[in-house]
Amino acid sequence: MLSMSKTSFKIKQPHLQDTGPKGPKSPNMSEETTKTRHALQCIPGEYIHEEAAHVRKSVSSRDGGGRYIPGTLYCTNLRVAFLPDPSPNTEDCACRPFMHADYDVALPCIGKLLAVNSFTKAKVLTRSSTLKFIPEELIIYCRDFRVLRFHFHESGLEPQAFRVSVAIAQAQESSTTDSSYKQAALKNLGNGQPLREEEGSPTLLFETLTDWEAELKRLGAAGWRVSPVNERFDMATSLPKYLWVPGRFLDIELKRAFVHFNERRIPRLCWHHPGGSDLLRAASFHADSDPEKEDLRAVETLMLAGHSQCVIVEAAADLPSPPEIQQSYSKLWNLSLCLADSFASPSEEKWLSGLEGTRWLDHVRACLKKASEVTMLLAERSRSVVLQESDDRDLNCLLASLVQVMSDPHTRTIPGFQSLVQREWVAAGHPFLQRLNLLQKNDRDESPVFLLFLDCTWQLLRQFPWAFQFTEAYLAALHDSSYVPFCSTFLFNCHWERGRKSQNRFLSQLYTPINGWRETLCLEILEKGDYPVKEAVGAHLPTIWDWPFRYSPRQREQFRNPCYKCCSANSNSEGAPNGNFLPPDRDKTENTPSGKRDLYLLSKGSLSLQAHVFPWKNGSLSKKGSRRAQPPEGPGERDVSLRCKPSRRLLHHDGLLLLPLHTGPFVHLWKRCYLRGNLEVQAGLFASSIVGLTEELDLLQERLDYWQARGS
Repeated sequence: MLSMSKTSFKIKQPHLQDTGPKGPKSPNMSEETTKTRHALQCIPGEYIHEEAAHVRKSVSSRDGGGRYIPGTLYCTNLRVAFLPDPSPNTEDCACRPFMHADYDVALPCIGKLLAVNSFTKAKVLTRSSTLKFIPEELIIYCRDFRVLRFHFHESGLEPQAFRVSVAIAQAQESSTTDSSYKQAALKNLGNGQPLREEEGSPTLLFETLTDWEAELKRLGAAGWRVSPVNERFDMATSLPKYLWVPGRFLDIELKRAFVHFNERRIPRLCWHHPGGSDLLRAASFHADSDPEKEDLRAVETLMLAGHSQCVIVEAAADLPSPPEIQQSYSKLWNLSLCLADSFASPSEEKWLSGLEGTRWLDHVRACLKKASEVTMLLAERSRSVVLQESDDRDLNCLLASLVQVMSDPHTRTIPGFQSLVQREWVAAGHPFLQRLNLLQKNDRDESPVFLLFLDCTWQLLRQFPWAFQFTEAYLAALHDSSYVPFCSTFLFNCHWERGRKSQNRFLSQLYTPINGWRETLCLEILEKGDYPVKEAVGAHLPTIWDWPFRYSPRQREQFRNPCYKCCSANSNSEGAPNGNFLPPDRDKTENTPSGKRDLYLLSKGSLSLQAHVFPWKNGSLSKKGSRRAQPPEGPGERDVSLRCKPSRRLLHHDGLLLLPLHTGPFVHLWKRCYLRGNLEVQAGLFASSIVGLTEELDLLQERLDYWQARGS
């Protein structure tokens, strides 16, 4: 509701639904209506608050031009959507993605709303804002670094500009307090299976025993098996249903190990090197665990994993903490806004100083460095390497994933990378809902650890462009999709929580990538609770990997790298089924004599040999803290430095092992992601590679087709 005076406009507090929605445009509109009226297609439960016609949207910043696309701007209870005016070349409205990546933004993804007028200072809009001018331009700064600019018509349509701006401000803040947004997102679950790749392996979701067995077979880990010990989540709610454990280790013995670790997250396999090494991950030891009084043979069996040598890698020792990551990311976001609002150049000394002050690139360097060290540990000789973090849900996800991207060519394909995210992040229990704060319920736990991983992956892609099947456009799409709260992938903190919140939810709509949103049951019946529960089993929200949900076919074509060189394991005698190899120049002098077991700690790039196989038994290894105390020096200890400069043969061994350069000048800012609000920065950005040139030609062709259609 609005109150107006001669000089100002006041946004009142009542909920938007109190004023009554304009009503949704039914997704089942008849063909006649669709042909005669170009209207926004809403999903069931979504309705339009306000709309403004004859709005001009600034073309995508990556075009580098100053032209506009005319259309209609909508504000609904779930999103802000822009619908371009129809033309012979534009997409059919019925086939348009629900959340178009270029035109739409979910309400929780709005970070800042700015109303601009040429005669006064720009105004940040909130629910309680007082406007002293009529907006000529509305700028939406998205949390994913997108900047959407809308210019309003000057021929007597100012009331529309004002009303839609007010509605967006009010709807955005209402989405953080009103349960209707979350209910609408959870209502519209999908019965369609995730999209499968046309070529190559499918994307594994790791929700079934079959997926875990298939991946273990691909890795060739003969000494391991899939354990259903946590199938009912009665061992650990944050772990997946199935775990990879040593083949001869019985579940009854396995259950004894859970109590010794924080959140009961025991050591388990996450990747097997064909040379024999095994990468494991686990939480820190529980503070109440008493190794002097309890039998820890199960713990020893898990950590050694059949090897005579075990290396414990403390993830928190050299990497930024989640609060530090959040602080750095917030500074980077604010810095990018300053650049988008000014004519400053990113090459200016003041801006570069501000970038250095964010410490974001320092965090990227630290992650690449530590992942490279772990990669070398696995490649040097047969051993178990255990990534250990306090709760095993943040930095372990990042390290485990980066190590596999560096070591396993399969993870550099589109289905392989998506399966990696599903296994090491989604199934492993990374708290996406808290860390990405999609519903903006609690800022305290927010930390974009996953987005830091995507930046590290982009650094690898930039240094080794031929080694990846996907492109920078794909990574940017995954980055942006992280803030879309309509997909199940990042909407929950773990598989157990997702299943718990999906139980007994009587669903009224089903999503299918082909037919879009469709009505299946009468809402009145659902509200009465008469829907049989067993018929709802298996329904789920669409995953992030259902790319048609947000991206057009032309956009998805840009996900594939035309210069990708598939690495075949058969191309080298030292290859393996998963595409890795054991370096021919590995150090054989450190092999442990038969029957002897050694434990090392990795710290500051060097391995410290411990005097005892499991030093926490003697009190020299802290159980409570995330950092480990070093034991006193003695004749039984020695330091082994890792090879920081591997040989050229190791670095370029058929492209199978990627060890990036991570010193100062070799780590770059991801401009396409973080600086897309600045036209000058984005202009000509794509012509730096074959992939970029291909994308730029597609964009130019798309713009040419549009203006040719407009002129005909």
